[in-house]
Amino acid sequence: MKNQEIDTAASVGPKPPAGVLERGISILECFREDRLRMSLRELAECTGLDKATLLRLLGVLTRARMIHRFESGSYAPGPALLHMGMLYRSTFDLGTRLQPVLHEVMRQTGETVAFYIRSGEERVCLYRENTAKEVRHHVEVGTRIPLSAGGSSAHILLAFTGGATEHQADIDEKGYAMTRAERVAEMASVALPVFDGDGTFLGAMVVIGLASRHSVAAQRKAAEIVRHELALQGFSSKAPSGWSPVPA
Repeated sequence: MKNQEIDTAASVGPKPPAGVLERGISILECFREDRLRMSLRELAECTGLDKATLLRLLGVLTRARMIHRFESGSYAPGPALLHMGMLYRSTFDLGTRLQPVLHEVMRQTGETVAFYIRSGEERVCLYRENTAKEVRHHVEVGTRIPLSAGGSSAHILLAFTGGATEHQADIDEKGYAMTRAERVAEMASVALPVFDGDGTFLGAMVVIGLASRHSVAAQRKAAEIVRHELALQGFSSKAPSGWSPVPA
């Protein structure tokens, strides 16, 4: 009866890919940050594969150490994926991986996007994508701004490097810092933390635009766009479980 239920769930789920390799990839793509362990039934529902095919492919992936099978029968990403991820990280430098994010966020929001790191008591712009709009906030690579001057990226850098910021509660609750005319008059910005795949805090990504067109709703939408585009490049805007700030 249990097997029948699994097969039925798979039959009404998504249509599985035709190729064997594509089917294996579809299994790996079922796992997410909020779904690290999955049962056979859940994988069947996610992939649309029948039980027999799914078990055969899981066996291959387990032997290749791309999938780990627990004694309970649940499955999780295997250690071989970590090795491949580290190879990917070594292949591309940070700028090569971040620049597509900056460009795509700028394209979707129409506002200037920049990435800052903390250097002592200042923040430094490492990468930026300026909007082509006539009225804009223009950022240059290498720009250094005191953290005490304020701005959403400053609050993110302080919050994730052991500093003090009055925006800490909002950052903890929402995952981003939002300011309006705090450092630059008539400008509004929203910034999110950027973590690498291994949980290392890298810096802050900020979207900044004219307050009259960059409304609170637009700022919130920009934050969602940043989250999505970071994830596509293997980054995260959420601190890993158990992570704690390392003082600068």
